[in-house]
Amino acid sequence: MAEETVSHFDVIVAGAGIAGASVAAELAGARRVLLLERESQPGYHTTGRSAALFSQTYGPSTIRALTRASAPFFRAPPKGFAENPLLSPRLVLMTGREEQRQSVERTFAEVSGRGDARLVSAEEARRLMPLLREDHAAAAFVELDAADIDVHALHHGYLRMLKEKGGRLETGAEVLGLAHDGADWRVETRKGEFRAPVFVNASGAWADEIAVIAGVTGIGLVPKRRTAAMIAAPEGASPDGWAMVVDIDEEFYLKPDAGRLLVSPADETPSAPCDAQPEEIDVAICIDRIETAFNIKVSRVENKWAGLRSFVADKVPVAGYAPGVQGFFWLAGQGGYGIQSAPGLSRTAAALVLGMDIPADISDQGVEKSALAADRPALSS
Repeated sequence: MAEETVSHFDVIVAGAGIAGASVAAELAGARRVLLLERESQPGYHTTGRSAALFSQTYGPSTIRALTRASAPFFRAPPKGFAENPLLSPRLVLMTGREEQRQSVERTFAEVSGRGDARLVSAEEARRLMPLLREDHAAAAFVELDAADIDVHALHHGYLRMLKEKGGRLETGAEVLGLAHDGADWRVETRKGEFRAPVFVNASGAWADEIAVIAGVTGIGLVPKRRTAAMIAAPEGASPDGWAMVVDIDEEFYLKPDAGRLLVSPADETPSAPCDAQPEEIDVAICIDRIETAFNIKVSRVENKWAGLRSFVADKVPVAGYAPGVQGFFWLAGQGGYGIQSAPGLSRTAAALVLGMDIPADISDQGVEKSALAADRPALSS
């Protein structure tokens, strides 16, 4: 164990995945910020395993609003944030069988006018994704301004921003003890003890466990395992220009990726917080769904992995102070939307940590403090 040290900060953020890294970077400069990470490297668990897509039509309404608010950052990040663009254009097809037509039309009506999307015929859908079987393209719409996200560049851009603004990152610093002494949160870690009047719980799947250590009531967070695999494209095919396909009821998705195909059964299996690993049954389900929806035979899985996506009851993130608890701020429950909404959510959370209003450009998109609050009715029902 390293020699014990005691250091004082204005804000301590636990969890250096995309949520913690981004809010810490936004707070740094205005406050003295410490970012704690239990692993030897930031983003080891969920952030580092994300097949992130920027889509303004994906997720609950609050997520879509946060994603719209994130668009300017993704398209024009601060100077020096990243060497290359954060986004690469990627058409996204939301598709359904005939019995899913109402789901497609309902979702399209919800997102119409909020991003560049249009209904397409089965023939056009299959031109955009030639492997798609006709019966799985009975109803579809395409999102024209979606994009792949360079997750590594985004995450490390925020970590760099944190450092440049005077913030501090401590890895290998698992939270072992957490208590409020009347003025500060005292955080016991393997790297020593740190204290601050504000503690931001951005610890992903472990967020409710951190709350238990602090004696704070949890938010009903449920980590859910999601499986993904990489398979070869059909021989002679050049898939990089094809659209990504997402089943309207999220029974599967397929995304071209560097000449191969990233596939998932879009599973949501409840799990304890852990270093998630893929289960063979989920990989088998994935292959079956992909072969059913696409004209492809999967002879070999080149790579497979799993990650945890953590949700609360209404699938909307929690960003707010714990009711009745001094200085304990929740930033958790981003589900599978944490990467695409990170710029908007981090600025929102930073403002709320500082007791300020949500920035106008974000609230103008429809993001409301009450929808993110830790004491909202959906979390106690």
